[in-house]
Amino acid sequence: MGGGSRVVQLDDGPVAYEQAGDGPPLVLLHGAYVDSDNWAPQLESLARDFTVIAWDAPGCGGSFDPPPNLGLGGYADCLISFLGALGVERPHLCGLSFGSSVALEVFTRRPALPRTLVLASAFAGWAGSLGREAAEERRTEFLADADRGTDEARASGIRAIANALADADLRDGLPHIDVPTVLVYGENDDRSPVSVGEEIQAAIPASKLVVIPGAGHSVHLEAPERFNEEVRSFLRA
Repeated sequence: MGGGSRVVQLDDGPVAYEQAGDGPPLVLLHGAYVDSDNWAPQLESLARDFTVIAWDAPGCGGSFDPPPNLGLGGYADCLISFLGALGVERPHLCGLSFGSSVALEVFTRRPALPRTLVLASAFAGWAGSLGREAAEERRTEFLADADRGTDEARASGIRAIANALADADLRDGLPHIDVPTVLVYGENDDRSPVSVGEEIQAAIPASKLVVIPGAGHSVHLEAPERFNEEVRSFLRA
């Protein structure tokens, strides 16, 4: 399949995405404050083996503005509709940070949809992984950014993502995950520490944890070659 920016029209509005490569579908779900462009090293490298699809979540990039109360379920439902519109079946789902929580919620709602899960710098929601107090502190931090404006992201996306993550506790669903799962964390991640990954890995049967030395929260950008190779070798296996 060819590469480049594309748009699909859903009932709620347009969803923009990048697509490159040919092979089994690999869907990339970005973190907060960014969009599909954040996956540039993965689109270039992993497209040699997969049809790589990187979406712009609602409120990000070229996608529609969501309501502030969209919730993690709303993001997951939008992704499910997006994949249906593209005719994508049984994709590998790779989420980073916020995107990892979306991937987990998709499994909860449609456990037969993901072929595998790659969860990078992951949270089981902020409430689930950090506790209520820390989740509320992060919500306040994000909402303040939305109110004063930022060059990095749209206010609608910041608000919706902050509320979705702060309200989410996905821990109860982790033991039910029955697809191959790998968790990838940066050794020096201070947003989603390795200890969070250890807790998630312990709760998901037959999952494994990979810690990349010297990398932080943006592990896919700070150590792209190692990250890409970990993803490629896991999906090939």
